[in-house]
Amino acid sequence: MLRVQKVKVDDIYVPMARRKTLHPETVRHLAEDILENGMKTPIQVRHDGKRHILVEGLHRLEAAKWLGETTIDAYLVQAKRH
Repeated sequence: MLRVQKVKVDDIYVPMARRKTLHPETVRHLAEDILENGMKTPIQVRHDGKRHILVEGLHRLEAAKWLGETTIDAYLVQAKRH
């Protein structure tokens, strides 16, 4: 079973290919929803021994940054690089 943990937003690396899928309007709408309802689903990250790497949840991560959050709830998953 996955356990939620707090991860520093600044410590999460977002791969370049993932960054290309970012939609600023989606981030804005999501940030507004987070303000009203809170973060419903944690992001997913993997750890490569040195840093946390984003697996799932780019828009949630960017919305948290936009809101000035310093930490975010995340699931630590075992994922392979593609």
